[in-house]
Amino acid sequence: QVQLVESGGGLVQPGESLRLSCAASGFNLDAYAIGWFRQAPGKEREGLSCISSKDTITYYPDSVKGRFTISRDNARNMVHLQMNSLKAEDTAVYYCAATSIGLCSRGMMYWGKGTLVTVSS
Repeated sequence: QVQLVESGGGLVQPGESLRLSCAASGFNLDAYAIGWFRQAPGKEREGLSCISSKDTITYYPDSVKGRFTISRDNARNMVHLQMNSLKAEDTAVYYCAATSIGLCSRGMMYWGKGTLVTVSS
């Protein structure tokens, strides 16, 4: 049974940090590319960052570069997204996704249900 479960979301004030986690079950993430995505209210889903099976890391929008960091923990079958200096516009549902084709340029096969991050004073 393949499953991805996100955790770590919540309500934070602007300038604070959160660490999101993505736990995989039913398969091993070491051979997969893993990405983080988000969807803000009224907006399209946006790719944020991806780590390939060879640990090549890509950050996509300029709005997260320098603030968000993706990392892989193969021993725990997890991937994390460290988010610093959060802004109100970071408010969204955050998703992790994975593909057995271990390149970030490929479409994702498995998706989690998402975790809500709300940044507000």
